Amino acid sequence: MADGSVETGKRAEAAARGTARTRRLIEGPILPTLARLSLPNIVFAFISTTAIVMDAFYVGRLGVAPLAALALVFPIQTLMQMISSGAMGGGISSAVARALGAGDRVRAESVIAHSLVIAVAMAATFTLLFGLFARPIFAVLGGVGAALEGAVAYAEIVFGGAIILFITNTFSSVLRGTGNMMVPAATLIGTTVAGAILSGTLTLGWFGVPPLGIRGPAVAFLAASAAAGAILFAYLTSGVAGLHLRWRGTVLSRAIFNDILKVGLVASGNATLTIVTIIVVTGLVGRYGTEALAGYGLGSRLELILIPIAFGVGGALTAMVGASFGAKQYARARHVALVGGLIVFAVTAALGITVSLAPDLWIGLFTTDPAATEIGRRYLRIAGTCYAFFGMGMTLYFASQGTGSMVWPFTAGFVRLCVAAGGGALVALVFGASLEWLFACVGLGLVLFGSIILGSLRSREWNPEKI
Repeated sequence: MADGSVETGKRAEAAARGTARTRRLIEGPILPTLARLSLPNIVFAFISTTAIVMDAFYVGRLGVAPLAALALVFPIQTLMQMISSGAMGGGISSAVARALGAGDRVRAESVIAHSLVIAVAMAATFTLLFGLFARPIFAVLGGVGAALEGAVAYAEIVFGGAIILFITNTFSSVLRGTGNMMVPAATLIGTTVAGAILSGTLTLGWFGVPPLGIRGPAVAFLAASAAAGAILFAYLTSGVAGLHLRWRGTVLSRAIFNDILKVGLVASGNATLTIVTIIVVTGLVGRYGTEALAGYGLGSRLELILIPIAFGVGGALTAMVGASFGAKQYARARHVALVGGLIVFAVTAALGITVSLAPDLWIGLFTTDPAATEIGRRYLRIAGTCYAFFGMGMTLYFASQGTGSMVWPFTAGFVRLCVAAGGGALVALVFGASLEWLFACVGLGLVLFGSIILGSLRSREWNPEKI
């Protein structure tokens, strides 16, 4: 009986901490609260971006063909990470935050079980498409010879173990929805650093370990994800998180599935639009030659790096906006979103203007080829000035997840695809215009993407009190 009383007391204490955390989301001063919640995510974004660069460095030591293999898989792997963490993960965080904001802790706990079912289904999709059918898919994407063989070897491991990544990011998203950014961020930072060291060890054969070559980073990626998942699982089941991972008595509900998927599925579609836009524009640029492709590739990689920067603040916005919507504090939700969006606008504006004025600061890190460098300069001078709109748009995309509606972010992503890819195809294939016109279409797409999502703050989705 005494042990039961102690356990009950611990659970009550954890629930009280969770309630206090939720109260800070909906009552705390906006800027200090946003800064405190964003900092762990920003640090993790920096660490994860560094790890991506290190993987490319290790594989580059193996030769050109393995590096090309990694380049083939990278967009699809990025898509999987965007969906599991920022898109479907955002739907999970949003559902948890809105339930807690409404004071419904039982519903918030039920979201966990539903989220795990979704994670299994999404992981199975990636395993089926890009694990079992890696060879034909990457052949269609341009893989041949040794590059194709390397891509298949890497993909079979990474996508074969997709369930590990999806479950880990599900646990992380649940905790972010409670306003707890520190535990998932600290866990992922530690395992990512360990994974980067393991990647070099397995890829190049450090410390007497037999080298696995291109398979090394894939094995290290899954090992790091598994370690993070185990830590987060232990944290959730301990009850310290304020939410309890319940296995018994949970009845699957269509309403809760819909609550997660109405955000997660549309957000996943938006992530897909982002990757498709880059893939299509890459194909168009390739018509201007290998040097043009290399120059644009460096610029588009910088755009993808802006996404983790936006997520650093946007992940916090999902929780704050979601809790505010759950508590029906709609004006606060809009204010929170605007503050976060403008902060990232300023940061990415500084970065974009810097690389547009001094493009060699970025291009020079990767190549000294005169032709590729010149194309990269031309791209960054045009698109770099528009990066602020993309950074702000991605931040407000994450904030919109907290409202439970993703109509406007998806619309903005579709408009960007039409302008950048559709308009780019028109100027490149029909009019045969110079690369500057194609790059201008890309830049205009970035501006419209951010402007449309910013304008959505006046829509009924953000102003339900006026309906």
